[in-house]
Amino acid sequence: MSKIEHTVIIGGSSGIGLATARKLLGPGMKVTITGRNEEKLIGAWKSLGGAAEKAAFDASKPDEVRRFFDDLGPFDHLVLAASGGKGLGPFASLDLADIAGGVDEKVRPQLSCLQAALPTLDKSGSVTFISAVSAQLTAPGVAGIAAVNGMLLTVVPILAVELKPLRVNVVAPGVIDTPWWDFLPDDQRQAVFADYAGKTPVGRIGHAEDVAGAIAFLVSNGFMTGQVLTCDGGLRFAA
Repeated sequence: MSKIEHTVIIGGSSGIGLATARKLLGPGMKVTITGRNEEKLIGAWKSLGGAAEKAAFDASKPDEVRRFFDDLGPFDHLVLAASGGKGLGPFASLDLADIAGGVDEKVRPQLSCLQAALPTLDKSGSVTFISAVSAQLTAPGVAGIAAVNGMLLTVVPILAVELKPLRVNVVAPGVIDTPWWDFLPDDQRQAVFADYAGKTPVGRIGHAEDVAGAIAFLVSNGFMTGQVLTCDGGLRFAA
């Protein structure tokens, strides 16, 4: 009988994390989704038909992170989908504290979760970080958020060697239609999407399911490690 594997998705209550849970769930894969908002997490769990496990905790709080992984026990794959949006804006007027804030809301929680998971994460399994294509763009206004996301691109090949044979990769999504954009009014959001769709070689913005497919590939491919998998429809070549 084939082994039933177990994937933990940090930030699995919406967007890319939830789409990844939906993509991975199946007879051979158990999935646990996490999030800090319990009500939102329950809604996500219900949307999965109650087929996943769930755990509410704040990934930015190391004590809660350690408690979760201590209680979880052995598992096979870790997907780090904690997101953040600090650091956007023209560099000349950028509050540099936003870069530190971006690290605290996205980079530190992802690294903290991996560190706490190492004692129980199967060394034949995988870790998949979620960064962003902003770290690969030369577009004005993204220097701060690029600095934040670039940290994850930089650390992945190092961890792939240091933590071997555990596989460590990162996905860099482009402009994806997820709740991340909810800070914009609907008309502005649609205008931004239309603008980026026009710039993107495939002629559209991405959907969470597009990125979930990239993550599922990295989870399943036992010969991929230390890699940046950019899922942006070619935006970085045109923006």
